Amino acid sequence: MRVLISVVAMILLIPFAHAHDPSAPAPDRWWWSDSWWNHGKIETPANFDVTTRWVNYKNGDIEVRALLAQPKKHGRYPGVLFVHGRRGLDELVQKKVKRLAARGLIVLAPDIYDAHDMDAYPYEHDYALEETVNRGVDALLKIPGRTSNKICLVSHTRGGYYSLKVAVTKGRQLKDVACYVSWYPHMQDPNAPEPSQVYGYAPEADDLKIPTLIFIGEDEQYQRRRPIESAVKQLKEKGRDVTLIVYPGVGRAFDFRPENVRTFADDLAAKDANRRAAEFIYQHLGR
Repeated sequence: MRVLISVVAMILLIPFAHAHDPSAPAPDRWWWSDSWWNHGKIETPANFDVTTRWVNYKNGDIEVRALLAQPKKHGRYPGVLFVHGRRGLDELVQKKVKRLAARGLIVLAPDIYDAHDMDAYPYEHDYALEETVNRGVDALLKIPGRTSNKICLVSHTRGGYYSLKVAVTKGRQLKDVACYVSWYPHMQDPNAPEPSQVYGYAPEADDLKIPTLIFIGEDEQYQRRRPIESAVKQLKEKGRDVTLIVYPGVGRAFDFRPENVRTFADDLAAKDANRRAAEFIYQHLGR
C-alpha cells in the first residue's frame, strides 16, 4: 500500500516540477528566450528608414489605390500584402503599414473600400472585395526587389477573413502565398448568423495549410476570441503550423490605439508583435 501511495505521489508531482522548470518543453512558452535568461542578450529588431508612395492596380474595370511602403536602403526584402479591416486604410492603419516596412519588408496595402466606393466600418460583407484583395497578390508579385517568388498575407480584424478567403478559396496558399499573419482576425463570414459568429468559425480555416501566426489580447471581445481560439485548436489537431499569441493586459486594437487612449501595455504588446511578425515572415520568405 505504501509503495502504491509513493508511485501516485510521484506521478502527481512530476507535472508541477516541469511547470517550474524553464528548460522543460512547454508549447505555451512562446515568449521564452534562453539567450536572454542565461546570457542577458535581447533580440534586436531590424530598423529601416521607410519610403512610401501610392500606386494603382486593376481588378477588371476597378482601379485600386494602394499604399506601397518599403525600406529606403537598396536591397531585397520579403513581400507582404497588408489587408485592412473595417476601419479602412485610414491614417492610423497607414502607420501600422509603415511600422511593418520599417522591419525590412516591402508592404503593399490596398484601400479596398475606396476601390468599391464603400464607407468605412461596413456592417455586411461584400464578397466582391475578396477578388480585389486577390488581385493585390498579383500586383505585389510584380514589384521587384523581393527575396522570394512568394508573399505573405498580413492583416487585422475583418481583413483576416478577406485574407483567409484569398489563401484558401482563391487557391493562393502554397503556390503564391507562403504564410498568414493576423492581428485579432475576424475568423467568420461577417454575413453569417449571430450564433455562428459566437460559437463557430469560417469553414475555410480548416483548409488553411500555410504557416500561421495570430495575435490577440487577453481582453479581446468574447465573440471574436472564441472563434479564433476554436480555429487555432482545430488547426493544431490537424498538425498544422499555427501559433496563437495572447498578450496580457490588452484588448482589441492594441497595435494602433491612438495616443489619447494608449497604454504602456498596448505599446509593449504592439512592439513585440511587430518584431515577431517580421521574424516569422523572414523565416518563410528569407531576408
